[in-house]
Amino acid sequence: MKKHELIVIGGGPAGITLAKMLGKSDIAVIRPENASMIYCAMPYVIEGLIPHQDTLKSDNLVTDNGGVLIRGEVASIDFEGKSLQMKSGETYQYGKLIIATGAVPFIPPVSGSKLKGVMGFKTEGDMVEISQIVDAGLKRAVVVGAGAIGIELVQALNDRNVEVHLVDMAESVLPNLVDEDMSEAVRDELENQGIHLHLGVKVTEVRGTDTAEGVVLDTGDFINISGHEDVGGLVVFAAGTRPEISLVKDTPLEIDRDGILINDKMETNLPDVYAVGDCVQFTSGITGEVTPGKLATNAVPMAKVLGFNLLGGDRHYPGFYNGAATKVGHFFIGGTGLTESAARKAGYDIVTGNSTVTTKFPIIPGAKKKHMKLVSDRATHRILGAQIVSEEPVVGRIDLITFAIQNESTVENLSALSYASQPHQSFYPAANIVVLAAEDIRKKINFR
Repeated sequence: MKKHELIVIGGGPAGITLAKMLGKSDIAVIRPENASMIYCAMPYVIEGLIPHQDTLKSDNLVTDNGGVLIRGEVASIDFEGKSLQMKSGETYQYGKLIIATGAVPFIPPVSGSKLKGVMGFKTEGDMVEISQIVDAGLKRAVVVGAGAIGIELVQALNDRNVEVHLVDMAESVLPNLVDEDMSEAVRDELENQGIHLHLGVKVTEVRGTDTAEGVVLDTGDFINISGHEDVGGLVVFAAGTRPEISLVKDTPLEIDRDGILINDKMETNLPDVYAVGDCVQFTSGITGEVTPGKLATNAVPMAKVLGFNLLGGDRHYPGFYNGAATKVGHFFIGGTGLTESAARKAGYDIVTGNSTVTTKFPIIPGAKKKHMKLVSDRATHRILGAQIVSEEPVVGRIDLITFAIQNESTVENLSALSYASQPHQSFYPAANIVVLAAEDIRKKINFR
């Protein structure tokens, strides 16, 4: 029986982060996949923008730091005996175990969900299969889920001359990222690209004999995606994920609906057993309530908290803020914290502020519009969230507001923000998009 002081199950962003931090601590990473991937790049492979190979991470990220990479799949865990049984028959002993098994796509159990051509979009295998179907002559497809992944996938398919239908239960696109009033231009852009939108509806059935030929909506409408006789249609569910916790079901490890239960140091209920990333359940850094947070940008900081603590530190994970961004045509869209609708559902009496500037001085050629919405709590003036729609990248501003939310900044704090300005990089020095939005809130609450 082989033994390692630290064993990580999972070779995604969290597993790689831990291997890089703890490579000199006798750490082994067990990964069932042939390679780790840059998952957010998958739509761009389908589009043809980048080659498949460029999305694969080098094994050296694990091994160059002293870690051991084990390619295989764990069959079972003996928590009491501190050992792992591999499907290959090998057994490994561990001193400390870190579970980082990620998440899998959620495919609702509707009639026809097992037909050929019905799939999720989360793995390298999904990407390869969709690429092959498109290359074989795919004519029509349905993508269920108008979040960032679904939005990016429909654009990729559309660029490959596939007739694409996007379906979502929400009344607007990107519903968890931005409010409906901030998504109108994005919706128009998708329609201008020729993408067919079906919002405020859900799929109740996939129809076909062997391969998907269409979907039925709860309105009774039928979307026909039959076409190339040798290919059929494609239905991709990109409407969410579930924690990959099949390995630890019916074990002493405590789990809940959204994953393995941990504290803010990534500790589970079992001694020397930790969990990080998409396989865990955790809370919002704003409300303190359990909330989804299955993003690589959450998994990596979680892994760092655990890594530093295993090196003797005392760090704590503050919770999910879920800053994120995407791109639709010439628009860059970002959001962080709570949307207005989410804040209202959470019980806040909210006040919002809006601002519009240009990406450069208006007198500079190429200046484009940029819109921001701030969400604040009326009682405390605390910033709860922000959204930006711009024709230039927005991640920097989203990160700034996330930092403000993390530090429980108020409208007053943001209205006093000290900022930089330059003709090619910002609006005029007399006005800043963040300050303007904060001042808009102050006017609405009559706060001088």
